[in-house]
Amino acid sequence: MQWIQKKIVDPLLQILRRGAEPKQLAFSAALGLTLGVFPICGITLVLCVLAIAVLGEYCHAPCMMLANFVATPFELCLVIPFLRFGEFICSSSHFPLNSDALIKVLTGHGTEDMLLSIFHALLGWVFAAPFLLAILFMVFLPCSKYLLERFGGPSYMFIEAADLSPLTEEF
Repeated sequence: MQWIQKKIVDPLLQILRRGAEPKQLAFSAALGLTLGVFPICGITLVLCVLAIAVLGEYCHAPCMMLANFVATPFELCLVIPFLRFGEFICSSSHFPLNSDALIKVLTGHGTEDMLLSIFHALLGWVFAAPFLLAILFMVFLPCSKYLLERFGGPSYMFIEAADLSPLTEEF
């Protein structure tokens, strides 16, 4: 519990207290998780950095990086479903996930099959990623609004109050 408090909860509270827009936080968390489950380990950090560079002010970099960090265990769990989904899309045979396949890969005899399975996993992720991003954004938007109201700093309260009172045209 102490590790979760130190590595996840405390950084999240710091992000909320510094102030950000709920849509920006929800989009950044959804994008960080979506990129964080990319089926090739070690690439997710590079993808997040590229997304931050391209999107700039539309994403919240610390929130995206925290979501990427949180997604790591899910990345490892989703490699096989992405592989099977990619195989289903291509109507190809299943890559055997047994000790014989591992021995072939380690001895250099299964490199073509391994490359094909990596392609299938990437294809499965490419097809699933837009849906995953949309669903996560819809889930995280109300969550980010609630968290900002509950734990956000005074700047968020000021922005919300200003948004609720529309300006009249007399001014």
